[in-house]
Amino acid sequence: MTSLVIQTAFLGDVVLTTPLLAALAERYGPVDIVTTPPAASLVETHPAVRRAIPYDKRGSERGLAGLLALARRLRAAGYEAAYLPHRSLRTALLALAARVPRRVGFADGWPFLYTEARPRPTDGHEIDRLLALASAPAGAFAPRLYPTPADERAVAQFLAGAGITREFVALAPGSIWGSKRWPYYADLARRLAERAAVVVVGGPEDASLGEAILVALGGGGGGAGGSRAASACGKLTVRQSAALIARARLLVTNDSAPLHLASAVGTRVVALFGPTVPEFGFGPIAADDATLGVAGLGCRPCSDHGPPVCPLGHHRCMKELSVASVLAAVEEIGALRRRD
Repeated sequence: MTSLVIQTAFLGDVVLTTPLLAALAERYGPVDIVTTPPAASLVETHPAVRRAIPYDKRGSERGLAGLLALARRLRAAGYEAAYLPHRSLRTALLALAARVPRRVGFADGWPFLYTEARPRPTDGHEIDRLLALASAPAGAFAPRLYPTPADERAVAQFLAGAGITREFVALAPGSIWGSKRWPYYADLARRLAERAAVVVVGGPEDASLGEAILVALGGGGGGAGGSRAASACGKLTVRQSAALIARARLLVTNDSAPLHLASAVGTRVVALFGPTVPEFGFGPIAADDATLGVAGLGCRPCSDHGPPVCPLGHHRCMKELSVASVLAAVEEIGALRRRD
C-alpha cells in the first residue's frame, strides 16, 4: 500500500526531502506527498512520487476547515503509513485526522501525536537528518529533480528570446528573509559579464532585483555576440527554473531555495551565508561547491532562518562579504575556466 509523506515547509526543504522520498520508494514503492502548490509541481515528476497532492495551507485551504477537508480526502485513500519530516503541529494533526494508522515523525516534533517517534540527528546535513526518518544511512541518496522535455524546451525558448547565446552564470539574489540578501549582486554581475552571460533566477517577487541587475549591465544588450544578461524572475515555473540552473556553469546564491535546486541538478554553487551558517545543515553538498561568510562576528548566526532585517541595524554579515571574495571563490572552483 502506498505510503504518504507530508512536507509543507519551504521550497528548499522540499527539495532536501527528495532523498527521503527515494529511500521510501526503494523500500515500499513510489509514495504520495502532500506539499505546497509550487513544490507539488516541482516533485510530481520525481520517479519516487506516485502522486503530488497540493495543499494551499496559506490560501484557499487555510485554517481548520481546509485541513479537515484534506484529511477526509487522505482518509479515503487508505494510507497505511505517513512520514512527517516537517516538525509542525499542522502536519501532525493532518496525519492524525486522516486516520493514518502508522505515523512516523521526529522525537523533537509532536511525538504524542505520532505512533513512532524517531531521534533526529543534531548534526550533519539536513538531507541525512531527514533520511534518518526512514532509517536510511547518511549519504544513501542525494537530492534530485526531474524537469521534463517540455520544461527544457521552455528554457531553450526563454534563452533564445533573451538573446543568451553563450555560456552563462546564474545569480539568485532573492530570499523571503530580507537579511539573507547579499547587496552586491549588481556589482558582481558587472564583473562576471566580462567573461560569461548572466541570467538572474527567482520568482515574481524577485523581479525588481533582476531588473536592477539588468540596469547595472546597461539593459543586458550585447550586440552581435548575444545579450550579456537576462532575468528569468517570474518568467519560468519552479521546475523550469531548475532546468535553467542545470544549464548554468555556476550559481551564485544566498542561503535560499535556488541553492538546493542547483544541488539537485548538479550545478556548482557559490553560496553566501549571512545571518545563518552552513553548520545548520543547509549548505551545498558537492565537494567542489563553495560557501562564504564573514567570520568573527559575535552576532552571527542570529536566527534559524534569518530575520526580515538585521536586528542590530548594521547587516555586517552581508555588507562585509566583498565582491572580491566572491569572485575569488568563483575562480577557485574553476566554473569559468575555458573548456577544452
